[in-house]
Amino acid sequence: MNKCSYERIFMTKKEVDSFVDKDRVKRVRKALVGERVFLNLAETFKAMGDPSRTKIIYALSLEELCVGDIAALLEISPSAVSHQLRILRNLKLVKFRREGQITYYSLDDDHIKNLFEEGLKHVAD
Repeated sequence: MNKCSYERIFMTKKEVDSFVDKDRVKRVRKALVGERVFLNLAETFKAMGDPSRTKIIYALSLEELCVGDIAALLEISPSAVSHQLRILRNLKLVKFRREGQITYYSLDDDHIKNLFEEGLKHVAD
């Protein structure tokens, strides 16, 4: 088992003695969240690692749009847009609503918009 795994609570005396600052390590250990949270976060970042999905997220951070408008805007096929939106929807990064026969997509919540905007600021600096 990984030495830093959250599920591992007890450590040997040798492992404890190997820390430089035991109090800091204790505080970090207490603050760690479950493995599932880290896996979900990694999946979110991985989803944002694809340029097509990044463009879609950017467009949706500005306006709610339908598949056809996203496809025309980004100059990619509607089927490619639908495929990327399905991935983003499964990761709870985007949501949709229907208006008649048109389905509109938007970011799932402000957390996604904030995360994306912070990433954009980071690379723009």
